[in-house]
Amino acid sequence: MLNNGEQKDVRLATIGISVSIKGEIKGSEDVTVEGQVEGRIDLPEHTLTIGPNATVLADINAKIVTVLGSVTGSIVARERADIRKSAVIEGSLVCDRLSVQEGATIIGKVETKSRRPSANRPSAEQAA
Repeated sequence: MLNNGEQKDVRLATIGISVSIKGEIKGSEDVTVEGQVEGRIDLPEHTLTIGPNATVLADINAKIVTVLGSVTGSIVARERADIRKSAVIEGSLVCDRLSVQEGATIIGKVETKSRRPSANRPSAEQAA
């Protein structure tokens, strides 16, 4: 509940453990995958959670990505990626901020990008 008494509309879709999807998932709400997905997942303004029993063979684009299960493919997390200890990722991972728990497995390329200039580094204009 919000401070001003309004209730926030939280929308969440769950792909159950017995569900298998081949194709493209697009949405305008948060998604939790507990089953199997093969293809592409596109949630540019929302959160994707890959559950501990999930198997995903897909290219992923989301605002926030949390992985507890298995992902093979490229992951682009525009804001943050949270890789938990039970996660296994094979492929590329690009994100702004990254959190990896001890025990997680990442096989492939990891790239972090920050949109904000670092306070310790002079910008190109200051250096010139």
